[in-house]
Amino acid sequence: MTIPRVLIIAGSDSGGGAGIQADIRTVTMLGGHPMTAIAAITAQNTLGVTAVHAVPAEMVIAQIDAVAEDIGVDAVKIGMIGSAETANAVATRLEAMGEVPIVFDPVMVASSGSVLADADTVAAFARLMKIATVATPNAPELAALTGLPVTNMDEAFVAATRLFETHGCAVLAKGGHLPPVERNGRAMMGDLLVHEGAVVEYWNDRIETRSSHGTGCTLASGIATGLATGLALQLSVDRARDYLRAALLAAPGLGAGHGPMGHALGGVPFDAMSGLA
Repeated sequence: MTIPRVLIIAGSDSGGGAGIQADIRTVTMLGGHPMTAIAAITAQNTLGVTAVHAVPAEMVIAQIDAVAEDIGVDAVKIGMIGSAETANAVATRLEAMGEVPIVFDPVMVASSGSVLADADTVAAFARLMKIATVATPNAPELAALTGLPVTNMDEAFVAATRLFETHGCAVLAKGGHLPPVERNGRAMMGDLLVHEGAVVEYWNDRIETRSSHGTGCTLASGIATGLATGLALQLSVDRARDYLRAALLAAPGLGAGHGPMGHALGGVPFDAMSGLA
């Protein structure tokens, strides 16, 4: 039996809604084997982040080496990276892996508004984008990475194209932070995938929920799992977006703030498989 092996380089979320915790659930639900290199430890819940501890770069690399040398890696997902030193060390290590697909979610700010990457770390993101297969910035991240305004989908297209042309990686510009767009008499939310000179538009009805913590982590890990399976980029994005929307609809409503999604899709997978459900 073969199983897609996904290496996740990201931060730990003590509330379980985002970060490594969301990544592990996503990869598992989509049929992959998740492996982790924890780059930062956070104390957080649905209301915010109260403390952050960056894991030393050498320990992050040691985690990567341990799993790569024994288990192997079919795709990599990068999320919260902890520091500029770690970003550069990870870029150097991943360059040595060769043609492994890399999904880079340039995490800068948590759903609660807490800052998760300082200016030096954001500057170091350029090296990670140079080796990434696809980057998945939201609107504020896209603006920070390009220096361009991103207040609507037209501006998102311009900025995503700039990022693609500058760094060479495909760009999935996420429109969840932008105002809805009227399409066929309905208010819809959009994402844009810019890759290999092509642009794919995604439009969906907005899901009204406060349980949106970990959406970026879930989407990026879902894409990485698709790539690890051997799916093409666009099909990986299609599948990951569908899973993300299903998880949003199945959110359990935990916490008083931005709560976690329902990665198990409202059921108990083992019980469903064994006939106990």
